[in-house]
Amino acid sequence: MNALRRITCSIQRQLFPAWESEVGALSDKERQFVRIVAAAEVERFMTPYQWQLLGRKPEDRLPVAKAFIAKSVWNFTTTRALLDYLENCPSLRRLCGWDSAWEIPSESTFSRAFAAFATGALPQKIHEAMVCKHLGPKLVGHISRDSTAITGREKPVKKEPKAPKAQKKRGRPRKDEPPRIKEPTRLMLQGGRTLAENLADLPQVCDAGCKRNSQGYQETWRGYKLHLDCADGDIPVSAILSSASLHDSQAAIPLAQMTAARIRNLYDLMDSAYDAPQIEAFSQQLDHVPLIDPNPRRGEKKRELDPAAKRRFGERSTVERVNSNLLENFGGTFVRVRGSVKVMCHLMFGVLALTAAQLFHLLE
Repeated sequence: MNALRRITCSIQRQLFPAWESEVGALSDKERQFVRIVAAAEVERFMTPYQWQLLGRKPEDRLPVAKAFIAKSVWNFTTTRALLDYLENCPSLRRLCGWDSAWEIPSESTFSRAFAAFATGALPQKIHEAMVCKHLGPKLVGHISRDSTAITGREKPVKKEPKAPKAQKKRGRPRKDEPPRIKEPTRLMLQGGRTLAENLADLPQVCDAGCKRNSQGYQETWRGYKLHLDCADGDIPVSAILSSASLHDSQAAIPLAQMTAARIRNLYDLMDSAYDAPQIEAFSQQLDHVPLIDPNPRRGEKKRELDPAAKRRFGERSTVERVNSNLLENFGGTFVRVRGSVKVMCHLMFGVLALTAAQLFHLLE
């Protein structure tokens, strides 16, 4: 947090007075945008997108990256709406890096830049660096884990029909028969694999999903599912995008691996969808205390958490607030791109803007 305090002091004492004396007063939203861009340190990650001395020199990608952050902060529905606002708002245009309206690139240039950012996972790298820098040295109390539905604008991929399974014999095997071996499930394998292997195993195509919402009703959608780990203070720490049909429990161990590489925490808070022995064991393997809402199965009577654990479990509302904030205020509802790579890039611009905003909120 010391780095954030230095950024805040520098902005408040130097940048804002100098800017307002030349251009005029900044709105609250513009002040928030300045803080987010300063915390993101976007310029550190722009080397792969600079001109490589071959072919025609492209437009500078740094102002475009800042503009995509602005798109999330202002919650614009489309890139066209962002460009129209930039043309008519001199203060935001200059904050991004363009002195006049004619310098703003075309919509097609924005589209090509976004494709490059998505392929290079630019917002993911910025978000990871931000979390490691500002939360890595700290000890986080709780990590709350959950997923949220992301509605897509593409046709779901048709699933190939499954091959008919061989009919299983019931009862004990005969003495002359070999022992029957069950194939290991994804959860059984994830604990012994690396993060990259686990991520490669998760489906990421657009399909149909079904999930019980916070009010207890089933809702269906077509698109994807964003899995989040959030720290105290409503700060997103890790994010994984998967197909909408993937069960929440299948992304728990990869999320835990990703989070453990960035921060240290004490408790893992998860709802009943994550009630699996493999997830609990992996959390304990990381020296965490798993607090999982029990899920009664096969007619079992539901086990209750002890009073102390139940009270601490109330902190899990953190991830629900983050999901709601991302969808309502940082572009999570308006996904206009297609393909998991571009959808993840769009969402991560919102996640990194939300992360920076919440980090500064802790200083207030």
